[in-house]
Parts: sequence; structure tokens; C-alpha cells
Amino acid sequence: MKVTYNEKDKLLTLQITEEIDHHYAEKIRTRADFEIQKYIPKKLVWDFANVSFMDSAGIGMILGRYKMITMFGGTMNMINVAPNVKKVFEMAGILKIIPIIEEIGGTEIGKCV
Repeated sequence: MKVTYNEKDKLLTLQITEEIDHHYAEKIRTRADFEIQKYIPKKLVWDFANVSFMDSAGIGMILGRYKMITMFGGTMNMINVAPNVKKVFEMAGILKIIPIIEEIGGTEIGKCV
């Protein structure tokens, strides 16, 4: 996972570089928790550019980080979500609370209504 933090905007970007299954979700969770607690960002953006598969462990991992970031008063978005991963988010209802954005600082897309 690649981590980028913009101090000026208090923006933390986490780029996932692997498929998200049960085994890898735990590694992402540990690293994401560390980075969130280290920076306490106002906005967290997950970059799914390299993710073409995600199972229920990934959904749980994302929801857990959503709870953490909102506890600190921050917001969360997702970017570069592949259509099949987006479908998983839609079916799980994730897009009702965590929107997909076109670009960092951009507008929401694909939000379920």
C-alpha cells in the first residue's frame, strides 16, 4: 500500500496495490489504522486503481476505517474504483455513506440514491 499525506489540506491518500481478500485486508487494516492515527486527517481517500477483486473482508475493513475517520471528525471517499468492485460496494450499500469521487477534491460519482 502506498501512503501520501498532504499536510496543507490534511488529506491522507491510501493507494491499495493488491487484491483485497481476507489475508490482505488485515495487513491493510493495520497499516491504515497506523496512518490515520499518525496524521489524524480531515479527509481520507482510498485509491482502488490496482484493485480488481474484493471480498467481504474488504468491506469490513473499509467500514471499520470509516468509523475511525469519522470519530476523528474526518470524511472518507474512494477513487478509481473498477466496475466489478463498485458493484460489490453498491450491493453492500457502502456507496450510501462513502462516495466515489472522480478525482481528489472532485465531485461525487456513482453514489447510490
